Formats: sequence, C-alpha cells, structure tokens
Amino acid sequence: MRNPPLSLYIHIPWCVQKCPYCDFNSHGLKSDLPEKEYVAHLLDDLAIDAKRIGDRPVETIFIGGGTPSLFSSEAMADILNGVKQRVNLSDTAEITMEANPGTVEAGKFAGFYQAGVNRISVGIQSFQPKHLKVLGRIHNESQAKNAVKQAHSAGLPTFNLDLMHGLPEQSVENAMADLKQGIELAPYHLSWYQLTIEPNTPFYSKPPELPDDDILWEIQEKGHSLLEQAGYHQYEISGYAKAGHQCRHNLNYWRFGDYLGIGCGAHGKITDAANGTIHRTVKVKHPRGYMEMSRPYLDTQTLVSADDLPFEFFMNRFRLVEPCPMSDFSDFTGTELTDDVKRALSDAHHQGLLSTSDSHWQVTAKGRRYLNSLLSCFV
Repeated sequence: MRNPPLSLYIHIPWCVQKCPYCDFNSHGLKSDLPEKEYVAHLLDDLAIDAKRIGDRPVETIFIGGGTPSLFSSEAMADILNGVKQRVNLSDTAEITMEANPGTVEAGKFAGFYQAGVNRISVGIQSFQPKHLKVLGRIHNESQAKNAVKQAHSAGLPTFNLDLMHGLPEQSVENAMADLKQGIELAPYHLSWYQLTIEPNTPFYSKPPELPDDDILWEIQEKGHSLLEQAGYHQYEISGYAKAGHQCRHNLNYWRFGDYLGIGCGAHGKITDAANGTIHRTVKVKHPRGYMEMSRPYLDTQTLVSADDLPFEFFMNRFRLVEPCPMSDFSDFTGTELTDDVKRALSDAHHQGLLSTSDSHWQVTAKGRRYLNSLLSCFV
C-alpha cells in the first residue's frame, strides 16, 4: 500500500440564496458575511489536519461552496497564504475557486488571480431566462457572459464553465442552444452534467417535470458530439476539456486520491500507508457550530472497512474514460482482489461494460452510458 496524491478541499458555505436542486451544505446569507472570523477558523482547522499528513505535498486546492466568490480577494489571499504556512503546497498546485456570475463585479477575477487562485469554475447552468428562474439562479445571461469575459481578461491560465442539461421542460433544441452558447465563450473546460433530483431539496419534495429518457439520451448523444467536434474531449462522465486543461483536482478524486476537507461540512479522505488504514472525515456542518470555540471542527471520522474498499475504489475510478492500471487497486486500497470482486469484474466484462487487458481495466462506451449498472456489479 502507498499513499496516493493529496489535495485540499476548502468549503465556504454561504450563498445569496439556496437553489432548489442543491443538496450541498450551503446556507442563504441572512446577515453580514463573517469573513475574517471564518478564515481564522479555516486555518485553525487546517493546522489540526496538517498534523496527520506530515510533509506530504498538496497538489491541488478546490475552494467550493456555497458561493466562494462572495468573499473578497483579500480574504482569499489570507486563506491561501495561511495554507502555505501550514502545509507543503506544491509550487505547481492547481488552485480552483467556484464563482457565481451574480456575485462577480468588474475586476473581481483579477483580484482572485492576484490572491493566488489560478483556475475559476463559473456556475452558469443555463443562459436561458426560463431555466435560470426555475433553477433559482440569481444571474442573467448578460451577467454570465460578463463573468466569462472577466475570466478571459484576468489572465487566468485556465477556467471552467458549469452547464446543466435535462432541465424542467427542456427540449433537445434548447439544451443544444445552451451548449453552443457555452462553447462560443471559449472556456478551457466544460462541466456538462444532468440535473438529478436529490433528497432533502425543494425539488425532491415538489419534483418538477423533467424530460423523458428518450429526450435525455438524445441530449447526451448530440451534446457529446457537439463538444467533441469543438475540441472538448470527455475525460470523465461530466467533464470535457481542451488538451491539457483537465481538472487535476477532480482527477485526483476519481483516481482514489486523498484530500483534506476543511470548513463547514467538508469531507476528507486520508490514507496512512504505514498503518494500512483509510479514514473518511466530516467536519461540523453548520457555520454557527463550526465557529464555536467550545467544540472540535471534526464531527465524524470513519475507518473504511476492507469490505467497502472495492466499491469505493471502483465507484470513483470508473467515472474516468482513461484506463485504470490494475496495480492501483492494491497500491491505493492495501487489499487484493477477492473472488467476489473478480466475479464482479468478469460479469462487467461479459456485459460489455468493461474491457480488460493484462494490466488495465477500461470502462466502455456502453459502461459510461450505463454506469449505475456497472457499479451495481460491485454492490
């Protein structure tokens, strides 16, 4: 067993308002943003976690939310400077920050870039007013386009646009119109993912009418073809990128890498190869509780059992288009393939969901289409 590459996830929980489809740990802002107080707690949280990783280099950072772009560039600089003081941050680290077009005034991206952010992920979801309204988004088409212009002019070496499809009452034609508009804005990376109805969301308690399976599949097929023709190549289920612009942070997740998670409700995964263990951590979820000095930041810590490791490994690894080296399984789980797992791999192969060579597994086009069927082989 060996320690995999290490990333850092930083959670900023506040939004202007919570979207009805969102199941992330986010909270509508009801008062002034406690920037300085929260930054201090983030760095204290990191100082505790840093003791667990020693001098292992942190290869990527992802600042997610919520809406991190509510914070000032000065606060971002304080966070990133504090990170450098507490962990061994790689000189070539990819540092991504999520941004909502409705919270980005002129020049803000340039300030974030100066603070140390070198990749922005702009949450557009749609350019069409009727879809933005039903999704609860606070921006309009003009603000979305302006945010992308800022990303280009700020000097950022790369950035991403988030777009959704399979939206309420969405036709194939207006799904393609959204995607064409996104491509015209020339981002380096496009995350293009299907809306799903998640528990504990307003959409779950009162589901909107979504396109049927035939329309969803036609959107997938035509959208994939459109992206590939425009030079965006699929490298994971919902990730498309120009050459050299894959999201390194997400790649580390899907390759079963490690990550520290700091901030409200942040999740982490830490391998200790010397002891042969993998732990998952979750921080205190609510901002008020997280910032109380009377309690620890860590809410739960769970040892991943040997029985759960195969599913966890393949659930992540099989999101990727690239082949998976068979040696990664034992290297990053510390276990060998059991007879049950070998049978599951064989079943997936015979169903045409997986191809197998002497040294690699690779998800087929059919396996990407029926990913849930592939993963169910390992349950």
